Amino acid sequence: MKNQIYLRRKNKLIVKAGQHELPVSYLAAALRNMESLGYTFSLELIERIRTLSEAEFFPLYSEVVRVLKDMVGASRRFKPFYPNFPRQVMEASDGELYLQAIIHYLTWQLPVHEVKKRLPLLKESRLKVIQLGTDEELLQIGMNMLRANSSLSAQDKEDLKGLIHGCKGIAEALPPEIPHKENAAVVASVLLRADKMPPDFFAKYCKTSTDVLRLATALSDGDVSLAAPAKFRKFRRAERRLLLRLLEASPNLAEDMQRYKNRWIRLGEILHPFEYKDRYPRAAEAFDILRNNRRIETFNSQVELAILACDIKEATRLLMQRPGEFARRLDHMLRLTEAGDQVLRSFEQIATSVSTPVLLQVMNHFDKRERYGEWRTFFPKGEVAKVQAIPNMLPQLADEQRARAAGICREVLIRRFSALPTLGKVYIDPQLHEQLVPFSQRSASKALRTIARGSRLPIPEGSTIRFFTWWKEGIVNDVPTGRVDIDLSAVLYDEKWTYMEHVSYTNLRSAKYRACHSGDVVQAPNGACEFIDVDIESVLRYGGRYVVMSLNSFTSQPYCDLPECFAGWMIRSQPESGEVFEPLTVQDKADIAARSTICLPVILDLAERKVIWTDIALRSHPRFVNNVEANGGGIEWMGRALTTLVKPTLHELFTLHAQARGTITDRMEEADTVFSMEEGITPFDMEVILADFLAG
Repeated sequence: MKNQIYLRRKNKLIVKAGQHELPVSYLAAALRNMESLGYTFSLELIERIRTLSEAEFFPLYSEVVRVLKDMVGASRRFKPFYPNFPRQVMEASDGELYLQAIIHYLTWQLPVHEVKKRLPLLKESRLKVIQLGTDEELLQIGMNMLRANSSLSAQDKEDLKGLIHGCKGIAEALPPEIPHKENAAVVASVLLRADKMPPDFFAKYCKTSTDVLRLATALSDGDVSLAAPAKFRKFRRAERRLLLRLLEASPNLAEDMQRYKNRWIRLGEILHPFEYKDRYPRAAEAFDILRNNRRIETFNSQVELAILACDIKEATRLLMQRPGEFARRLDHMLRLTEAGDQVLRSFEQIATSVSTPVLLQVMNHFDKRERYGEWRTFFPKGEVAKVQAIPNMLPQLADEQRARAAGICREVLIRRFSALPTLGKVYIDPQLHEQLVPFSQRSASKALRTIARGSRLPIPEGSTIRFFTWWKEGIVNDVPTGRVDIDLSAVLYDEKWTYMEHVSYTNLRSAKYRACHSGDVVQAPNGACEFIDVDIESVLRYGGRYVVMSLNSFTSQPYCDLPECFAGWMIRSQPESGEVFEPLTVQDKADIAARSTICLPVILDLAERKVIWTDIALRSHPRFVNNVEANGGGIEWMGRALTTLVKPTLHELFTLHAQARGTITDRMEEADTVFSMEEGITPFDMEVILADFLAG
């Protein structure tokens, strides 16, 4: 388990030195097999593996290959509708394509075609090198996730659980602070189930009623972000007493519980607080207030009343009691009054109590407030990867107020970072201007490589993009899925996001540029796949720029209710060479498991030759058939929003750290600390960024 996590997250393995000499032929054969998956071993790892016996080597090799195949998608059998794709689709007549599709829709059987011999894949040199790792670094990965000042993805949470169970030291040496409440709830649920709970855990990490609600939600395997209601399980008597004891010690109990009133009422039906009213009277009283709709004045109601009465002085006084709320409302407060200087002076007094992520976002907002275009884009909280855009109707704000607000945030951040260990000479890769800060990863898909939504990555050398998806129907939680039909589509837009054409099951090939679909498969009892090829130069000649990859669950099952579904893209220099699915050419692969029927994994900007990581879910329109034509407006809207984001970048974050505790250099070779796309600290080192650079 430990090496599986280490390999997926860092491309590293822990291999203890042996007392033997492994035959060179075994190691050579293993390396050749791994090259077909796009991986090889470092020299240091090779030397360590050569000390193993055959009995020690073969289980390690089998585990590595199994994990690598799962990472790139090679663990599944790919049998496209047209096995000689793409040539077979491009050369077939319209009548033949139509007839084959009709027969398949009537019989659900794939047509039988002679599989022609393909040219061998032109060898690629882009192998990923697996390094020799250490137990100490693996332990630090877990500790970094605990110290992360942002939510973790579902995969991160699973890895954290695995490390807590498998790495000696994490549960015994929790950090002084788990800054993110969601992560604390996840850790608490793991420790409780494993009977490893330190005696002082809840005194440190569970201090409010909302913390208790998150804990109950985590124990019920629900959404700890609380964006969606949980279905609470039946708790044991000891667990009920624990939750009520924690509630009893929470401040502002009745007021805080009002925020999630209906959920507390449902949880109360399971906790039975009135059975313990003598032991936990405050908790029982709070539940009584909620059940009987007894009126209580909350903090937010006081703020809103002050604002309605145009009493900005009173609203400011109240907000100073909750610095994070003040920071989020700062723009609104400045627009409500002509006494903006007084509001800013009040904010300056409490700014040191605002968390680093919030300060960074507020600073970015005021720095770039005039750069918002037609839309302002937000990522709502929750376990479903959604994006919302609203018309940009922000009134003008005086330049001096914008500069002062951003300046307050910047000064606090630099003072905060200056207390951290020195970085020495710092090199910051200019490419990090295109990498966004990962503030929230709770809805991120499990992927071959993960970065913040809206970030851009270069498309490697090659002429053709090949999208792919694989899915399977079956039984999930003892419930049959029924027939499952996932449709892969590619939608083309020009530089102004004007729709040009799409390639999908309704249009297997473009008449205007070189693009084609491998054929529509409508059921998957043993797994099914679809591919789309897009020739880059032909799209640019046609006047296209953006290509949106879209997945539609035609049979309307949410992806979270499928046994398995994943998608990704390859870069191919010679699309006719090699197999249709070649693991060596896979650039990105993500598991599709959203509570949605439409997903947009990536957008290609072919003019800039960049991939924009989106990993976004859409809801299908209930009045229309679930295909790319019916959802075209939503895809265009999403594309506009995700290509015009105004968010903090990693370059900006790392520059603040360098200004506070280092000296910036433009020469990587003389730097003590490197921030880049491939060396030093990279955008893919999520847990390091969240723990060490968004701290405070």
